[in-house]
Amino acid sequence: MSSDESVISVRNVSKCFYTYDKPRDRLKQAIVPRLQRWVGYPVDTYGKQFWALRDISFEVKKGETVGIVGRNGSGKSTLLQIICGTLAPTIGEIETRGRIAALLELGSGFNPEFTGRENVYLNGAVLGLTREEVDHRFDAIASFADIGDFLDQPVKAYSSGMAVRLAFAVQAQVDPEILVVDEALSVGDARFQAKCFERLRQLKENGTSILLVTHSSEQVVTHCSRAILLEQSRVEMIGESRPVINRYTDILFGRNADDDQTCAPLEVPEDAVAPVTPEAQLSLESDVYASRIGYNPHEYRWGDGAATLLDFHLSTNGREFPASAESGDEIVLSFAIRFNRAVINPILGFTIKTKEGVTVYGTNSYLLGCVESRAMGEPGSVATANVKFVNRLATGDYFISLGIASREGEDIIPHDRRYDSIHFIVEPTPKLLGLIDLGAAMTIDPVDSNV
Repeated sequence: MSSDESVISVRNVSKCFYTYDKPRDRLKQAIVPRLQRWVGYPVDTYGKQFWALRDISFEVKKGETVGIVGRNGSGKSTLLQIICGTLAPTIGEIETRGRIAALLELGSGFNPEFTGRENVYLNGAVLGLTREEVDHRFDAIASFADIGDFLDQPVKAYSSGMAVRLAFAVQAQVDPEILVVDEALSVGDARFQAKCFERLRQLKENGTSILLVTHSSEQVVTHCSRAILLEQSRVEMIGESRPVINRYTDILFGRNADDDQTCAPLEVPEDAVAPVTPEAQLSLESDVYASRIGYNPHEYRWGDGAATLLDFHLSTNGREFPASAESGDEIVLSFAIRFNRAVINPILGFTIKTKEGVTVYGTNSYLLGCVESRAMGEPGSVATANVKFVNRLATGDYFISLGIASREGEDIIPHDRRYDSIHFIVEPTPKLLGLIDLGAAMTIDPVDSNV
């Protein structure tokens, strides 16, 4: 449970590193400026400054899980090292309250010549635990790591997965006030990751504050109450996880924050949004998307404007724009696209997410092998698309995202993306737990104990 008590306070932190063209310049930088200050001469610099962080400020509350995202080189790992005390800031202050357990790199803090057992006690001592306290936790650590007899083998013989298993087990079982995890969980297999996130949930409920660095957007949305986006060594955005992840996605796909064309939802002229009845066909001229039943006014929309998603139509078993759908219904989703400029080999895609932002299903015309899409994309032309699927979702609220894009080399160029733009509800499914109906059947055969 989170509270208003701050356990991490980062105030105006900046970190500068020096890079050197020649090895001897590093030696000069370490000696000459000190001598020059001592005799009162102007100080020379023999290296180039590189600011890994610039003016970073934020707070983390007790029991809060905060995700840190950003492109490679944005300063995420440097920030975590400063918080953990392995690096000192050039400018600014860091204040932490409570024991910090950190998983910054694979096997960080391990001596490769020591056995796993010896490293458990070594790490426990570094974290301030007595030998008796480590003894008390050892069985839980060994059980969580689940590396068997390798626990008594030197760490240098471990695979990367085994090393991260043991490292996470030590850090998570010492009941820290602050836990810092930097991409380490991406190495483990799916079962280990599930066990790790369950342990993170338990720690959070016990009041542990967690900083999680990951490139997995869904992990941030699912497990973090807030997120911090770093871009070019500065804080780009701090806030609730989903808006921050949306902005992170923008940056990955090359959208600029000051790009007025894509920063806000595309405006629909008032005269183009005449009332649309459920029986109406898809509009092939005006953008009437926002007038449809089921439209989510809080959608997140952007693109370069080369194409526009004009309209959508949703039906279940012949019922148009239903208030809800039942499990087993056939759902038909149709939408219309206008090409404002030439688009080569357009890709039409759709995704279904839970209200928490977890992707349940997604696909596109390229993955489905729709060769008809190759004939689209002429300036001024209009096309329609239909998606059919059987609803196997469990009860709850879901959001459909639609998008049209194209590929240019290795880059994906978004033309019109409407994230979470269609809201639909699945009616109660009393025979189903989870997210999706797999159609399982069960048979029971009594056995006669007298035979």
